[in-house]
Amino acid sequence: MPRTLIDQAIRWLDYEKDAHAKTLASLAELPAEKHAEPDYQKAIRVMAHLAVARHKWMVRFGRALELHTNFFPEDWTLETLASELAASHHLWENYLGSLEEDAQLEEYFEYVSSDAGPCRSMIGDIVTQLFGHSWYHRGQVAMLVKSLGGQPAQTDFVYWTREIIA
Repeated sequence: MPRTLIDQAIRWLDYEKDAHAKTLASLAELPAEKHAEPDYQKAIRVMAHLAVARHKWMVRFGRALELHTNFFPEDWTLETLASELAASHHLWENYLGSLEEDAQLEEYFEYVSSDAGPCRSMIGDIVTQLFGHSWYHRGQVAMLVKSLGGQPAQTDFVYWTREIIA
Protein backbone atom coordinates (compact mmCIF):
# COMPACT_ATOMS: atom_id res chain seq x y z
CA MET A 1 0.00 0.00 0.00
CA PRO A 2 1.36 3.47 -0.84
CA ARG A 3 2.92 5.30 2.09
CA THR A 4 2.97 8.80 0.67
CA LEU A 5 0.82 10.93 -1.60
CA ILE A 6 3.57 10.68 -4.20
CA ASP A 7 3.46 6.88 -3.98
CA GLN A 8 -0.32 7.05 -4.41
CA ALA A 9 -0.01 9.23 -7.50
CA ILE A 10 2.55 6.83 -8.99
CA ARG A 11 0.21 3.91 -8.27
CA TRP A 12 -2.67 5.76 -9.92
CA LEU A 13 -0.48 6.43 -12.94
CA ASP A 14 0.24 2.69 -13.22
CA TYR A 15 -3.52 2.11 -13.15
CA GLU A 16 -4.02 4.82 -15.79
CA LYS A 17 -1.51 3.20 -18.14
CA ASP A 18 -3.39 -0.10 -17.88
CA ALA A 19 -6.81 1.58 -18.26
CA HIS A 20 -5.70 3.54 -21.31
CA ALA A 21 -4.26 0.39 -22.90
CA LYS A 22 -7.55 -1.42 -22.33
CA THR A 23 -9.51 1.51 -23.76
CA LEU A 24 -7.34 1.56 -26.89
CA ALA A 25 -7.75 -2.22 -27.19
CA SER A 26 -11.54 -1.83 -27.06
CA LEU A 27 -11.29 0.58 -30.00
CA ALA A 28 -8.91 -1.71 -31.87
CA GLU A 29 -11.34 -4.63 -31.51
CA LEU A 30 -14.05 -2.80 -33.40
CA PRO A 31 -14.45 -4.01 -37.01
CA ALA A 32 -12.63 -1.91 -39.61
CA GLU A 33 -15.93 -0.86 -41.21
CA LYS A 34 -16.84 0.95 -37.96
CA HIS A 35 -13.73 3.17 -38.15
CA ALA A 36 -15.40 5.57 -40.58
CA GLU A 37 -18.45 6.06 -38.35
CA PRO A 38 -18.87 9.34 -36.47
CA ASP A 39 -18.88 7.68 -33.03
CA TYR A 40 -15.56 5.97 -33.73
CA GLN A 41 -14.03 9.24 -34.91
CA LYS A 42 -15.42 10.98 -31.82
CA ALA A 43 -13.90 8.32 -29.56
CA ILE A 44 -10.51 8.88 -31.19
CA ARG A 45 -10.85 12.66 -30.74
CA VAL A 46 -11.81 12.26 -27.06
CA MET A 47 -8.79 10.05 -26.37
CA ALA A 48 -6.60 12.44 -28.38
CA HIS A 49 -7.86 15.27 -26.18
CA LEU A 50 -6.94 13.24 -23.13
CA ALA A 51 -3.39 12.71 -24.41
CA VAL A 52 -2.96 16.36 -25.42
CA ALA A 53 -4.23 17.64 -22.05
CA ARG A 54 -1.86 15.34 -20.15
CA HIS A 55 1.03 16.60 -22.26
CA LYS A 56 -0.08 20.22 -21.81
CA TRP A 57 0.32 19.96 -18.03
CA MET A 58 3.90 18.79 -18.53
CA VAL A 59 4.46 21.84 -20.76
CA ARG A 60 3.03 24.08 -18.03
CA PHE A 61 5.29 22.40 -15.45
CA GLY A 62 8.27 23.14 -17.72
CA ARG A 63 8.89 19.41 -18.31
CA ALA A 64 8.04 19.18 -22.03
CA LEU A 65 8.05 21.21 -25.20
CA GLU A 66 4.80 22.44 -26.69
CA LEU A 67 3.81 19.96 -29.38
CA HIS A 68 0.07 20.39 -29.83
CA THR A 69 -1.90 23.46 -30.80
CA ASN A 70 -5.34 21.84 -30.80
CA PHE A 71 -6.91 20.27 -27.70
CA PHE A 72 -9.09 18.04 -29.94
CA PRO A 73 -6.91 16.79 -32.82
CA GLU A 74 -8.92 15.68 -35.83
CA ASP A 75 -6.32 13.62 -37.66
CA TRP A 76 -5.05 11.14 -35.08
CA THR A 77 -5.20 7.40 -35.55
CA LEU A 78 -5.26 4.62 -32.98
CA GLU A 79 -1.51 4.24 -33.53
CA THR A 80 -0.96 7.95 -32.91
CA LEU A 81 -2.97 7.68 -29.70
CA ALA A 82 -0.94 4.75 -28.44
CA SER A 83 2.31 6.59 -29.14
CA GLU A 84 1.17 9.90 -27.62
CA LEU A 85 -0.23 8.26 -24.49
CA ALA A 86 2.98 6.27 -24.01
CA ALA A 87 5.01 9.48 -24.31
CA SER A 88 2.73 11.24 -21.84
CA HIS A 89 2.94 8.38 -19.36
CA HIS A 90 6.72 8.51 -19.60
CA LEU A 91 6.77 12.25 -18.88
CA TRP A 92 4.46 11.83 -15.90
CA GLU A 93 6.45 8.87 -14.54
CA ASN A 94 9.62 10.94 -14.68
CA TYR A 95 7.92 13.94 -13.11
CA LEU A 96 6.27 12.06 -10.24
CA GLY A 97 9.45 10.03 -9.72
CA SER A 98 11.41 13.28 -9.34
CA LEU A 99 9.29 14.47 -6.41
CA GLU A 100 11.00 13.87 -3.08
CA GLU A 101 8.37 14.79 -0.52
CA ASP A 102 4.62 15.20 -0.35
CA ALA A 103 5.01 18.88 0.53
CA GLN A 104 5.97 19.49 -3.11
CA LEU A 105 2.40 18.56 -4.07
CA GLU A 106 1.23 21.48 -1.93
CA GLU A 107 3.32 24.00 -3.84
CA TYR A 108 1.64 26.45 -6.19
CA PHE A 109 2.70 27.25 -9.72
CA GLU A 110 1.55 29.82 -12.24
CA TYR A 111 0.58 29.12 -15.82
CA VAL A 112 -1.55 30.47 -18.63
CA SER A 113 -4.79 28.60 -19.17
CA SER A 114 -6.26 28.36 -22.65
CA ASP A 115 -9.68 29.42 -21.36
CA ALA A 116 -8.99 31.64 -18.34
CA GLY A 117 -5.65 33.36 -18.93
CA PRO A 118 -3.10 33.61 -16.09
CA CYS A 119 -3.84 31.14 -13.27
CA ARG A 120 -2.33 29.68 -10.15
CA SER A 121 -2.89 26.10 -8.97
CA MET A 122 -1.54 23.68 -6.42
CA ILE A 123 0.49 20.88 -8.01
CA GLY A 124 -1.46 18.22 -6.08
CA ASP A 125 -4.71 19.60 -7.48
CA ILE A 126 -3.37 19.19 -11.00
CA VAL A 127 -2.34 15.60 -10.24
CA THR A 128 -5.91 14.97 -9.03
CA GLN A 129 -7.27 16.63 -12.19
CA LEU A 130 -5.06 14.37 -14.30
CA PHE A 131 -6.78 11.24 -13.05
CA GLY A 132 -10.32 12.62 -12.83
CA HIS A 133 -10.07 13.95 -16.38
CA SER A 134 -9.07 10.49 -17.61
CA TRP A 135 -11.90 8.72 -15.80
CA TYR A 136 -14.42 11.15 -17.28
CA HIS A 137 -13.24 10.79 -20.86
CA ARG A 138 -12.71 7.02 -20.70
CA GLY A 139 -16.38 6.79 -19.69
CA GLN A 140 -17.33 8.75 -22.79
CA VAL A 141 -15.25 6.43 -24.96
CA ALA A 142 -16.84 3.38 -23.33
CA MET A 143 -20.29 4.69 -24.29
CA LEU A 144 -19.13 5.33 -27.86
CA VAL A 145 -17.61 1.85 -28.16
CA LYS A 146 -20.88 0.36 -26.93
CA SER A 147 -22.86 2.45 -29.45
CA LEU A 148 -20.69 0.92 -32.18
CA GLY A 149 -21.55 -2.59 -31.02
CA GLY A 150 -18.25 -3.17 -29.27
CA GLN A 151 -17.34 -4.26 -25.78
CA PRO A 152 -16.27 -1.31 -23.63
CA ALA A 153 -13.08 -1.78 -21.66
CA GLN A 154 -13.46 -2.59 -17.98
CA THR A 155 -11.41 0.21 -16.46
CA ASP A 156 -12.97 0.71 -13.03
CA PHE A 157 -10.24 1.22 -10.45
CA VAL A 158 -11.69 -1.42 -8.14
CA TYR A 159 -11.25 -4.08 -10.85
CA TRP A 160 -7.60 -3.13 -11.11
CA THR A 161 -6.98 -3.19 -7.36
CA ARG A 162 -9.06 -5.94 -5.86
CA GLU A 163 -7.87 -9.40 -5.07
CA ILE A 164 -10.18 -12.34 -5.61
CA ILE A 165 -10.34 -14.65 -2.61
CA ALA A 166 -10.72 -18.27 -3.63
